[in-house]
Amino acid sequence: MTEPSFILDKARKYCAYRERCIFDVKQKLLEWNVSEKTIRKVIQQLEEEDYINEERYAVSFAVGKLRNNKWGKNKIFYELSKKNIPEIYVQMGLSEIDEQEYIQTLKTLLASKRINDNDEYRRNNKLVRYVMQKGYLSDLAWQIIRGEI
Repeated sequence: MTEPSFILDKARKYCAYRERCIFDVKQKLLEWNVSEKTIRKVIQQLEEEDYINEERYAVSFAVGKLRNNKWGKNKIFYELSKKNIPEIYVQMGLSEIDEQEYIQTLKTLLASKRINDNDEYRRNNKLVRYVMQKGYLSDLAWQIIRGEI
């Protein structure tokens, strides 16, 4: 087995395990000390064989991070952008998030966070800062806290 075909097989297994983007695969190939020329060939082949699909990755990432990590849309957008996913795919991924599930997740986060502060205003501000760190909009958090949603 030649070096490039061995690397390609190894990369196929890496991509078959779960959804990957070009950035992730390139990082892994660099860890394996693969040359730039071989990296380009391997990534091109993986795209042709549909092991790598950035649109599919963006949708999977967005829905998975909301459900498993309770991330908001801002954090998901930022993380996908860090991985050089084209903005159109990022927007497609974010559009796949069910609005009701999104709001319910935010409500659950706000209800489950325990903050020991007798001052309601300070406690609510801390709650909003907490969910903003998770990538949610402050306006949406305030609407839920006030009972508007």
